[in-house]
Amino acid sequence: MIKKSKTAIILLGIALSVGVGRATAAEIDIKAVMVPKEQIRLDFADGTRHFVLAVRREGRSEGSGPLAGAAVTEYGWHDIVPGVGGDPRGYLVFTASKDDVAYVKWQVRAVFVPGPDGKPKLLDNGFWELVGGTGKFKGLKGAGTLHIKAVSPTDREFTLTGEVAGGG
Repeated sequence: MIKKSKTAIILLGIALSVGVGRATAAEIDIKAVMVPKEQIRLDFADGTRHFVLAVRREGRSEGSGPLAGAAVTEYGWHDIVPGVGGDPRGYLVFTASKDDVAYVKWQVRAVFVPGPDGKPKLLDNGFWELVGGTGKFKGLKGAGTLHIKAVSPTDREFTLTGEVAGGG
């Protein structure tokens, strides 16, 4: 009888801990149109059109999940050869309040494919990872996919989907 009781208690504990873990997970599905505020650009003078752009962009996240509704700042490094490819990467800082800040590290691979008009079409796809936070974001962990697309010659729309768990 005691053996059955111990087994039942252990199984109940496992079930509760699994349930608690699931209760704290949250889906992320957000978009933020990012507008340049500062940038430094290096254009290669070798005929390749290769450029490197260090940029700070700002926007606001919309959608669902703990990062939705926050002000967003991108600190990005975009190493691009137009028509060939590139390796953009950087950090997004989500600020819900002065005490609630989340730090997201991101990386994408820029791939150019033939477009319907014969001109190269850019596909910017990659991943993100939540690497730090303060306040309500402290201890929050998560990751997912990232897509970047141009919405104007200067503005970019960042779309993050994935899952986060934990946090304060």
